[in-house]
Amino acid sequence: MQINFSKLTAAGNDFVLIDNRENIISAKDYQSLAVKLCDRKYSIGADGLILLEKSSSHDFKMKYLNSDGSHASMCGNGGRSIAMFAYEIGAAKEKMIFETDAGIIAAGIIPGSRVKLDLYNPKDLRRNIKLEIEGEKFDIDFIDTGVPHAVIFVDDIEKPDVFKYGRAIRLHKEFAPAGTNVDFVQPTKDNTILVRTYERGVEGETLACGTGIIASAIISGLKGLAESPVKVIARGGDNLSVSFKTEAEKITNVILEGPAIISFTGVVNI
Repeated sequence: MQINFSKLTAAGNDFVLIDNRENIISAKDYQSLAVKLCDRKYSIGADGLILLEKSSSHDFKMKYLNSDGSHASMCGNGGRSIAMFAYEIGAAKEKMIFETDAGIIAAGIIPGSRVKLDLYNPKDLRRNIKLEIEGEKFDIDFIDTGVPHAVIFVDDIEKPDVFKYGRAIRLHKEFAPAGTNVDFVQPTKDNTILVRTYERGVEGETLACGTGIIASAIISGLKGLAESPVKVIARGGDNLSVSFKTEAEKITNVILEGPAIISFTGVVNI
């Protein structure tokens, strides 16, 4: 069977998007299809597969799978990508509301191929978790911004071995059984932070992670290292913005803004 797809890139995170409102792909095939289509050597190649599906109460529903076929309840860069995709195919207008497995999101298309997401409140904040891995000591803050994130502050964003320590922390018993994404963060001048992320499901460093960017900005704010709105520069070099409100470590009004670009469209055999 042949299906139409679009390839989108959001701050270096890339995704295959498929309009599945007519249920051309059944849920039992999601995992295997994600693995197949995200393969960079034998297929389209991407960090994840996103399916746009019908919603009974909102503009559409988002289903997200990592490149290894595992399900994630949300992806910030994927959320911007599906908003742009929905707008381009006529599934939604410039302002839209859609479902994710993490909650309801409002989105808006901004001129210049940028998208703003108005997100649900994060949860499960845990501060100052102390871990020692291979002789290295880590002071970690944890927060779930739709998916779990461990945030670590560093003096030089170029120095951390993101794969080595990111993978060890991702699999650490402290975050079992689900595991966690791991963000390395360097605050700089002008209310800016630099972020590198080890993503579970991709099992490596990606050029950007939307939920990780949100987590990093929020924890930076809680530590007094930045103020909302925080400018974030991802590994891919794109600029994003995260705004939020805090009151006694309760975080609300989370907004992520950044680019989402259609790289190409095509037809693929499945």
